[in-house]
Amino acid sequence: MIQRIQTIYLLLVALLTAVLPFFTHLWVTTEDGRVFAKNDMLISVCFYAAAVLAVIAITLYKNRKNQFVVNRLNMILNLFLLGFFVYRSLNLSGETAVSEKGIGMLIPVFSIVLLVLANRAIKKDEDLVKSVDRLR
Repeated sequence: MIQRIQTIYLLLVALLTAVLPFFTHLWVTTEDGRVFAKNDMLISVCFYAAAVLAVIAITLYKNRKNQFVVNRLNMILNLFLLGFFVYRSLNLSGETAVSEKGIGMLIPVFSIVLLVLANRAIKKDEDLVKSVDRLR
């Protein structure tokens, strides 16, 4: 059902990944200033893909197994983004290229946590349906 708690989690993921990276800076460079997701095409595509996957997962509320799989794919995408941000911050650390890390680098972490909570709620719903089917 669409009024379940996992829908709220997935809606938060969609809003978090679709809107927030374009208003909060990812890092600050000494040459260019603040770097947002819109400055790098790969990062913006990954954030939009994560938002689209979250919306797709919301629409798959009738098929919980597919919803679970789409959430796992979204987690893998967010892990890719997180790995890229960690690589970028460790590779270019210091005062030569990156002087400050932004709060936008934590968006994949929050998304992963919300996706794990959504998957836990989906699993709980699936177990409830299986237990009711056993009683018949």
